Amino acid sequence: MTATALLSHAVFIAALALLSAGLVRLMIGVGVMDQPDARKAHDRPIPKGGGVGIVAAFLVGILVLYQFAQFSRLADPYFRGVILASALIALVALLDDLRDWPFTVKLAAQMAAALAAVGSGLYVHRFAIPYVAPVDIGAWGVPVTLAWVLFATNAMNFIDGLDGLAGGVGLVACLFLALIAAGQHGWFVYFASLLLAAGLIGFLPFNFPRARIFMGDVGSQFCGFVLAVLAVAASRFDGVALSFLLVPMLLSGVLFDVAFTLVRRTLAGQRITAPHRGHLYQVAARAGMDARLVSLIAWGFAVFGGLCCLGFIAAPAAAKPWIVLLPLGPQLVWLGYVRKRARRAGIGAW
Repeated sequence: MTATALLSHAVFIAALALLSAGLVRLMIGVGVMDQPDARKAHDRPIPKGGGVGIVAAFLVGILVLYQFAQFSRLADPYFRGVILASALIALVALLDDLRDWPFTVKLAAQMAAALAAVGSGLYVHRFAIPYVAPVDIGAWGVPVTLAWVLFATNAMNFIDGLDGLAGGVGLVACLFLALIAAGQHGWFVYFASLLLAAGLIGFLPFNFPRARIFMGDVGSQFCGFVLAVLAVAASRFDGVALSFLLVPMLLSGVLFDVAFTLVRRTLAGQRITAPHRGHLYQVAARAGMDARLVSLIAWGFAVFGGLCCLGFIAAPAAAKPWIVLLPLGPQLVWLGYVRKRARRAGIGAW
């Protein structure tokens, strides 16, 4: 990629970041308020819906790619599926921010968006696995992809509970994914990652270190959905065995927190769809850790996941399965630390 191309990309991303920032500032003025309650970290009403800026930057950018950047496009059915699905989930999530719909309605909307993407043909069906021949799971790829998209979408939504946490993790993941995609000549993933990063760059100054606005479901669900879809697109990188694991490694901190919390609550007989404050990051903040530090630690997990991805790509095929396990180490240390602090603070069920 030439220096001129990189400069033009940077200017385009900067323009989209300014668009995002302008819309975030507008949403602060609109004042759709998130009221404090027992399960939330804030103690005063704060505007939400800042994700509108993230969504707008991404969709404007993706439409420009569709019209003018032929080399960065997926095949037309996939491309249209991504645009339709991302717009759908953004619209429903925005309405949810305004009306506070029950989880079942959110899940139905997420399923519809996931089906729109998968229905266009964008799903994982072939796995290049070391030690064995490539495995084609055929039609099973559809439910596997749907399950992944729904889990990742909700994971980013669940993790959006402290200033800067979801936005910072999403930004780090996007930047690493863009770098990886450029090295693999995966130009759609490269540009789409930068477009989402542009929206987050415009949003984050309003959300961290002290939030003047939250991204809301429109931002967190949208970020999770787009990253999940990009994981499916990245699974088709020809030069990287097991490339479908790249985005899960980047989001390892988020996915571990959510998976552990769901398992713990299920084993405790708790209703997993009920609101709670039992995620690891929430327990850490409740146990006395500075919320900004908790967010920065989550960013650090994403950086470590990105470095593991770079090592994963460079490693021989036989070593890749072991490198995938590396992001689990910091998560287990974090789990032990949070449990210890929670017990000292007298937080029950720990």
